[in-house]
Amino acid sequence: MPDDPKSPQIGAGEATPIAAFDNSYARLPERFHVRLNPTPVTAPRLVKLNAALAESLGLDLDRLPDEELAQIFSGNRVPAGAEPLAMAYSGHQFGGFSPQLGDGRAILLGEVVDRSGARRDIQLKGSGPTPFSRRGDGRAALGPVLREYIVSEAFAALGLPTTRALAAVTTGEDVYRETTLPGAVLTRVASSHIRVGTFQFFAARRDVEALKILADYAMARHYPDYRDAERPALAFLQAVAERQAALVAGWMGVGFIHGVMNTDNVSIAGETIDFGPCAFMDSYNPAAVFSSIDEMGRYAFANQPRIAQWNLARLAETLLPLIDADQNKALEPAQAIIQAFPGLFESRYVETLRRKLGLFTPGDDDAVLASDLLDLMHAQGADFTNAFRALCDAASPGLGEIAFATKFGDPASVQPWLARWRARLADQSQTTDDSAALMRSANPAFIPRNHRVEQAIAAAVTRQDFSVFEDLHAVLSRPYEDQPGSEAYAAPPLPAERVLQTFCGT
Repeated sequence: MPDDPKSPQIGAGEATPIAAFDNSYARLPERFHVRLNPTPVTAPRLVKLNAALAESLGLDLDRLPDEELAQIFSGNRVPAGAEPLAMAYSGHQFGGFSPQLGDGRAILLGEVVDRSGARRDIQLKGSGPTPFSRRGDGRAALGPVLREYIVSEAFAALGLPTTRALAAVTTGEDVYRETTLPGAVLTRVASSHIRVGTFQFFAARRDVEALKILADYAMARHYPDYRDAERPALAFLQAVAERQAALVAGWMGVGFIHGVMNTDNVSIAGETIDFGPCAFMDSYNPAAVFSSIDEMGRYAFANQPRIAQWNLARLAETLLPLIDADQNKALEPAQAIIQAFPGLFESRYVETLRRKLGLFTPGDDDAVLASDLLDLMHAQGADFTNAFRALCDAASPGLGEIAFATKFGDPASVQPWLARWRARLADQSQTTDDSAALMRSANPAFIPRNHRVEQAIAAAVTRQDFSVFEDLHAVLSRPYEDQPGSEAYAAPPLPAERVLQTFCGT
């Protein structure tokens, strides 16, 4: 564990009260974190404030000018009541274990209880070096900050559990990667930033006392109903498994590829966290990989359930001494949860696909029906999002059917599948209009297409033009609506626009 450094000097002026902070993680023992303030930046400028999220958090920001908000969300001015710290954690990265990672470029300002009564972390990403930085500069470039803002807020609009973006600020300073890039800071909101890797940090040190403290804290914060279970740690593992199954099934339902499902990027709260080399598929391909660092396809689209199970096995290993003092007695029930995960995931994924097909009740052949459609998409290069969206209007023969069929290279080849699907719809008591409405709530018209995200980033980085970012964000805030006039945002990329690789923001 690194030594606790002296806090650097922050920006001039008194601390600004913006919220009633209640920092429970800061009250955990010192070996859980390192206390330090963000490193000041030269000339912060507010790019975007998520006013709706700020209001839901109960933040008092309306009275503050943009200049003051830039000071706060760059880290130059620590709000009154905040207790900045960098969290300690470990993690398996592409299968290799790193015993000490931690917040190398992020600082947790503190926690607030939002208007619904839920506790939320407020964290700065790109806020300067910490003792966990491993010789890094602790900064973030503007492009990755905008990517995370766009995609995390799109996730929220899609109804998927996710961390949120509260603000984006440019720093007035350059960061140095392969090239010189403008720097930025993202303010991220999460149910917590506790990861599988947080448990691994203490397990690697054989610190059972800290594991017990962490498990009790995580359970009280995220799974309070399980605290009185006969074996609370086992119940906790089961609860995390259930949320991970639902989360990955949900994001695969919109064609998302996380890109870096390392254990330090797995939130035990069941939220999507860290949007580095992530991507959304255009043409459906179960082997799709976009991340430039995933050379072996470990985190390819279809591999994500298996990786989720692998990550849960790593969590289970850390919990064994808490499940039972006799490891042999702890191992069998923990293994049972891990071995049951594929079935748990499959049930959640079929449920997701069932909604996308407009099916209200389970049927024995639903998984086959959905799989056969995906196979057709793959064989004929159909756009994943647009094909499912077009299916919403294809329940009856006519123009909707024609529009759906044209998404495939050979339109006639989809007719047998359409006949099977309509027969399945006819088995339901609900009308085809009911099915169409269900499908429209499950099949978005708009996703953060990779080429659109890259266009927004390029305009901001090269021309300081944030209008492309703003326009894209506005469309993605209503993904299930048709939005006449915005059809271009639903179009797949032209050949010259295709994004073949995405990159980590570090």
